Amino acid sequence: MTRLTWSAMDWNISYSETTIVSVESSKALALASLAPIAWGTGYYVTDAYLPPDRPLFGAAVRALPFGLLLLALRPAPLRGSWWWRTAVLGVLNFAAFFVLIFIAAYRLPGGVAATLTATSPIVVMLLAWLILGERPVRAAVIAAAVGIVGVGVLVLRGGISLDPTGVLASLAAVLCSSLGFVLVRSWRPPVPLLTFTAWQLVFGGLALMPVALLVEGAPPALDARAVVGFAYLGLVGTVIAYVVWFQGLRRAPAAAVSLVGLLNPVAGAVVGVTLAHDAVTWTQMLGMVLVLGGVVAGQSSARRAPAALAAPETGDGGLLLDLRVDQQAEQAMVDLVVPPDPEESHGGRVARRLDV
Repeated sequence: MTRLTWSAMDWNISYSETTIVSVESSKALALASLAPIAWGTGYYVTDAYLPPDRPLFGAAVRALPFGLLLLALRPAPLRGSWWWRTAVLGVLNFAAFFVLIFIAAYRLPGGVAATLTATSPIVVMLLAWLILGERPVRAAVIAAAVGIVGVGVLVLRGGISLDPTGVLASLAAVLCSSLGFVLVRSWRPPVPLLTFTAWQLVFGGLALMPVALLVEGAPPALDARAVVGFAYLGLVGTVIAYVVWFQGLRRAPAAAVSLVGLLNPVAGAVVGVTLAHDAVTWTQMLGMVLVLGGVVAGQSSARRAPAALAAPETGDGGLLLDLRVDQQAEQAMVDLVVPPDPEESHGGRVARRLDV
């Protein structure tokens, strides 16, 4: 007679928990992939619908009004240190990032700026390693490098000229957004994710408004076409995109989420071909294949690392890493290992030993 004790049961429960976490991670990644696709469509919408030469105004309109709208739908006050933490994230993820991208766009060819921005997955992996202790898997780093090469093949053209200020601005934008994304994964505010995102948008928009007025002057008049464009960029390209992106950062490995960000230039190229009737070459198609190959290859490798789901912050400010599932799922796993006896109580089923 073999006696199966709690040690074996614990192993099976842990294995099932890991499986459930993996499923949740995959769902979060699938939703997070919608964000770079939405951002990629923004290039066409900006060019076709918005007032020209007003990128800072456009960024402020994307952030502040829609942040206030989202906050009105899900109001909740911040407390204590969360005021400055959320303000920092609003500056990193929106204000500073948009300003630096604006500088890079004006001083670099679009293909160079896009290729430098594509280094974001590697920067995210490095910061996640330093801040969160998530050691990057070698295969994920290789996949990111393949994706960067793919972006370069997709968008770079001949006759490239490099402006040092533009290069520094582009790399600084990558560093700001990458740090912001890792901190979103690490910091767990006492408010829902929608409210947390809303406050970031509000702080980012408030920081952007004076910069836009100083650099670009008074706001331009908006026609119906521009209103439609801003509505799309605000709701789809900002609110929905960042909510699913932040959710992905919370529920999946940082390396895996950062890699799906490479879909941004691919989505931009596809929209340009289908809606703007841009010409597509075999070289660009090769670049798309490389990017998609890097994204797909990186997902399986990046998910080998533990996908720790951060728990709410404790009262003393410490952060907990939580891989727990809800009580119903845990009890279902216990019943899978130890078939329930109708005559026994829940406590008796869990505490007993199983004789085989």
